Amino acid sequence: MIQISPETQLFIREHSSDDVRALALQAKKYPDIDMPTVITQIAGRQVAAEKIPSWREIEEIWYPKHLSLEQCSSEITARYKARLLQGDSLTDLTGGFGIDCSFLATGFKSATYVERQEELCEIAAHNFPILNLNHINVRNEDGVAYLQSMSPVDCIFLDPARRNEHGGKTVAISDCEPNVAELEALLLNKANRVMIKLSPMLDLSLALKELKHTQEIHILSVNNECKELLILLGQTSPTEITIHCVNLLTKGTQEEQHLVFTREQEQRSQCTYTDSLGNYLYEPNASLLKAGAFRSIAAAYPVRKLHPNSHLYTSDSFIENFPGRIFRIVNQCSFNKKEVKENLADLKKANVTVRNFPATVAELRKRLHLTEGGDTYLFASTLNNGQKVIIRCEKV
Repeated sequence: MIQISPETQLFIREHSSDDVRALALQAKKYPDIDMPTVITQIAGRQVAAEKIPSWREIEEIWYPKHLSLEQCSSEITARYKARLLQGDSLTDLTGGFGIDCSFLATGFKSATYVERQEELCEIAAHNFPILNLNHINVRNEDGVAYLQSMSPVDCIFLDPARRNEHGGKTVAISDCEPNVAELEALLLNKANRVMIKLSPMLDLSLALKELKHTQEIHILSVNNECKELLILLGQTSPTEITIHCVNLLTKGTQEEQHLVFTREQEQRSQCTYTDSLGNYLYEPNASLLKAGAFRSIAAAYPVRKLHPNSHLYTSDSFIENFPGRIFRIVNQCSFNKKEVKENLADLKKANVTVRNFPATVAELRKRLHLTEGGDTYLFASTLNNGQKVIIRCEKV
């Protein structure tokens, strides 16, 4: 049973912004303080300040050891998931720290949190009432065993462990624990709708082959970094599965970039390729690149694709709402040494990206004598006529 004494709680409050490594070295100075608990809680608060901002000022929240917190969802992705599931009853079969469960539960009259680690269950049972989530029932059980005996509910959520026995990240559903492909029929026997959270490293085509009742896919990025792959299962199998590419933004005025397509639409979409560049260059966000929505982007926005294998786009006029990074093209040159010298000689540093180009970023940096950073962006790519180009840009 977790116990935090009043003295330790006060110490945590007074040292909440301290360096936990320095505190650990000073443990002998505070014999009456439970220093391991202090380190865990202060480290958790510091991570949560960025990852779960709405919990930042709630001093009563307890945090788990670092590994559990590292692998859990952020608030921004948890809130997005909560938009997709509502109903009377929810069961979270892989409760963990409880971030997803706490946000998902707001859309349900009753919820059950299932977790096989006793300490995480104690933390969840302590935290949920503090968050005014008194309708969540905490169960310290194995998720698969609980699934087999549970009563049907409206929705099930699960987040399979995504690391193999050697600690590496998995790319196949069969490498996850539990194996949701084997459980698909049982899951849909217990709920009308099932949401599975998977690693963005997962092979999407393979997942679709294994999960026959997939209705929707949501690929979530945060500030252009791919974070989660959500698969929603239902009782029927649609002829075309909708793929939602979402980039959630925490900076600027825009809150999210969202493009929806199907793989069949991708095949049917018309795409214009170009031998020349316009005034602007566009790089799709990470979710779109993961989904392979390359033709769909060209169909949805008035842009031209540089090459079938160069996932960059250009236009003469500025397209403000393009779902990705937008750059103004300053100039361009070939990979010819003379042209490179004429167009890039003044550069000492730049942000370099390679797309369909016969050199790596490291090789380009070495050849161009560039360090990383600054306000200049260089894209090395190939146009539709096969011409190799280095495009110098400024971010819009």
